[in-house]
Amino acid sequence: MRLNIIFTLIVFACSSPAFGQTVHELSLEQAVNLALQNAEDLKNLRLDEQIQVLNNKEVTGATYPQITASGQGSYYTNLPQIQFPNSNYPIYQVLQDEGVKDGSGNPISTNSATTSSQAISFVAPLNFQFGLAVNQLLFQPDIFIALKAKETVLQFARDNIAVSENAVRENVQKAYYSVLIAQEQKRIMEETSQRLDQLSNEMTQMFKSGFAEKLDIDKLAVSRNNTQTAINQMTNAIKISEDLLKNTIGIPVSDEIRLTETLQPDELKGLLVVENTGFDYNLRSEIALLNTARKLQELDLQRQQSSILPTVAAFYQLQRAGQRNPDFAPPGGSPWFWYTTGLIGISINQPIFDGFQRKNKIGQARLKVIKVDNQLGQLKRAIDMEQDVARNSLRNALLNLEVQQRNTDLAREVFETTKKKYEAGLGSSLELIQTDTDLQRAQGSYFQALYDCYIARIALNKSLGKL
Repeated sequence: MRLNIIFTLIVFACSSPAFGQTVHELSLEQAVNLALQNAEDLKNLRLDEQIQVLNNKEVTGATYPQITASGQGSYYTNLPQIQFPNSNYPIYQVLQDEGVKDGSGNPISTNSATTSSQAISFVAPLNFQFGLAVNQLLFQPDIFIALKAKETVLQFARDNIAVSENAVRENVQKAYYSVLIAQEQKRIMEETSQRLDQLSNEMTQMFKSGFAEKLDIDKLAVSRNNTQTAINQMTNAIKISEDLLKNTIGIPVSDEIRLTETLQPDELKGLLVVENTGFDYNLRSEIALLNTARKLQELDLQRQQSSILPTVAAFYQLQRAGQRNPDFAPPGGSPWFWYTTGLIGISINQPIFDGFQRKNKIGQARLKVIKVDNQLGQLKRAIDMEQDVARNSLRNALLNLEVQQRNTDLAREVFETTKKKYEAGLGSSLELIQTDTDLQRAQGSYFQALYDCYIARIALNKSLGKL
């Protein structure tokens, strides 16, 4: 019983994917969506969008009342003092005016008065203050321009995401079709290997019957070995292409992928039917990004132009203060003295002269708008050229594909005819092997042409904003 369990586990382990390995069955659309979800650059750009949302809320918060509370307590270990004059002159003046005499019978006069000073403090040893301040911004040019610009800045972040998403789509499609074509090319090579194996068996039988030479078999063995080497190389190429695709869509290299799409060469032929008339440049995410950048530069120009306007704010302050001095407490009263102060007002700051900084900043902002206009014009010309090049490249690739398809069909016919001639004893083994080599070469050229067609189609779709 235990042996049966162990055997079952071994069979299950051999028939299941490697431990911890995930299998992804992917159509082209699923691969693109997975890449859009996993790409770290896109994740960071989406974080930038969320950061901008919070930044917009921060700008909006500047228009709300700003409320602050404050408090302070202090105790003087040594009180600050001032010198206060102390004199008995007024007393002697009264005594002199009243004609009072001293004990010796002499009249008292102010000449006997004395003058001195005394240190006096007007500060209580213990002091407390706490208050509340409310400030409300009424008008500040740059804040209100920022409020106008917040949606545009957020759109700029989204346009950045769109540009990067198109780049991801392009890379995924190229990597996806690279794997498909490599897999199809390997399948054809394996068919070629089977064909050579069959041919080798037939030639061996002919050799045994005396209708073929040992040299013919050896030559065919060389061709078989070369084909098997090519299959091994293609297997490695498929592994590399799959790893590239995995990296592009953001999954571990240890995972397994199975592509569910199939190559449809016939669909490529209809791509040039629709001509490019009345192209809308806004379909390109790069144009949308620059248009948003231009709006931001225009808003920055408005911000610089409005910097001459004043900043207006209202404020209100309420403060409660307390002092404690036991030396001046009234009889039976508290040594604490409390009082409340309130203040309400409005503040206005008006720029007068800033050394022509505002003028220069306005000039810079205006030139930046012109720069974006120049970039837009340059990008539109580049898009026109890109579309023309992509369309011509696809046309040439399709023509080449058609030629390579005919060459492949012709090479196959030549091989079949040569094989029949050889089997009938009318052809040489060298001729047969050469036609097989020509067929393999034609098939390789066909797949290269097919890959060029898919790459050209991706480039055309990108130029038209249809990725």
